[in-house]
Amino acid sequence: MKLHGRFEPFDGPPVLVRLTENPNLPAPVRRKHALLLDAAHDTSEPSHGFGAVLSPAGGTVTRPGVVQLPEELAYLAPGDILRVSPEEGRVGVLYRKVSRHNSMLITERCNSRCLMCSQPPRNVDDGFHVGEILEAIPLMSEQTPEIGITGGEPTLYLDGLLSIIRAARDHLPTTSLHILTNGRLFSYLRYAEEVAKTRHTDLVLGIPLYSSVPSQHDYVVQARGAFDETVRGLMNLGRVSQPIELRVVLHEATYRDLPELARFITRNLPFVSQVALMGLEIMGYTRANLEALWIDPTEYQDQLEEAVAELRSAQVNTLIYNHQLCLLRPSLWPVAVKSISDWKNVYADECTSCAARAQCGGFFASAKYRKSDRIRPLSEAEANEARLRTSLS
Repeated sequence: MKLHGRFEPFDGPPVLVRLTENPNLPAPVRRKHALLLDAAHDTSEPSHGFGAVLSPAGGTVTRPGVVQLPEELAYLAPGDILRVSPEEGRVGVLYRKVSRHNSMLITERCNSRCLMCSQPPRNVDDGFHVGEILEAIPLMSEQTPEIGITGGEPTLYLDGLLSIIRAARDHLPTTSLHILTNGRLFSYLRYAEEVAKTRHTDLVLGIPLYSSVPSQHDYVVQARGAFDETVRGLMNLGRVSQPIELRVVLHEATYRDLPELARFITRNLPFVSQVALMGLEIMGYTRANLEALWIDPTEYQDQLEEAVAELRSAQVNTLIYNHQLCLLRPSLWPVAVKSISDWKNVYADECTSCAARAQCGGFFASAKYRKSDRIRPLSEAEANEARLRTSLS
C-alpha cells in the first residue's frame, strides 16, 4: 500500500487536512479539511474555504486548484489525514482512520546506527515534524486504537515529544500511545521523570536490547557505551513505573545470546511489561548488511524456544513478532502474533493454500529481497493445532 502520491503541481501553500465528503461543513472548520469530490461531482463548481479539494482517482479535473488523486491512493476515505503540497505536486498520507497501524515519524536524527535500521538516520534539522504531529492529533478519530511515534530517536526532541504525549492524552483519551526509542537518553533520570509527569494512562515505550554482553549490544547499535546507557535508562523508567516493551531483533549477530539475554531480563529487568522477539525487516541498513545479518528463522528455533520458556517461566509477557507460523515450532505458536503494519504486510505464493493464513503474520513487503526457502502451507490439522495451542496459552 502506497502512502505517497504525485499530482500535477499548482500554486498554493502546503496544508495538513482531514478528508471529508461533506461539502456543507460549517465555514469555520473547512480550512482543516480536504473535500473529496465524488465521481459525478462537477469539479468546476466552487468549494470555498476548504484547505484542499480532491478529485477521486480516475476522476477528471476541470478547474485549477483541484488535486487529482493518483490510482495508488484510491483507498483514501473520510477521516484520513493528508499532507498536501501543491507546489511540489505531492500528497502524503499521515493517518488512516480504519487502520490499527498508524505511526508518525518525529525525526530522522538518531544517536545510534543500528546494523539493521529500517529508517537510516540523517543529520538534518527536521523539528517541523513535531508541529505536524501536533497539528494532526486533534484531527484524529477518538476511536483510534493506537498511535505509534517513531524515528530516528524521538527523545532527541524531548520537549516536542512531551508535547505530543500531552496532546495525545488530551485529544485521544482512550488511544494507546506506543513510542519507539533506543532508551539511551533515559539514562538521565530527568528524562524518565518528565515522561512520567505527563500522566498518560496508556503509554508504552518500545526499547531495544540486543544482548546481555555490553560489547555485543554496542556492536549491533554501532555506539560505544550504548548498553550501559540503555540499561540505566530502563532502570530509571522502571523507577518511575513507566511501562516498557523490550524489543529484540533476531539475526546472525543476536540469536546466539538470546537464552542468556532472557535470563538477564528475568533477573535484572523483571519490571518490563512485555518482551517482543522480532524478525528482520529488510529495509534501510538491513539491505546493505543483509549477508552479515541473514539467518533462516528455522536455524534459531532452539535459542528462541529456550528464551521464550525462560521469560514465560518468570511470568514476563512474551510475544514473537514478524515470523511465519510454518517456520516456528508448534510450541511457539501461542506467542506468535500478527504484528506487521497493514500497509506493508504481504503473503507469499506458498501461503495461498495455507489453512492457518488468517492466524499468521505473513511477511514485510521487503521480504522480496530474502525469505526462507522453507515456507510451506500448513494443513488443516496443523491450523487446528495452532488455534488450540493459542486458546490454551
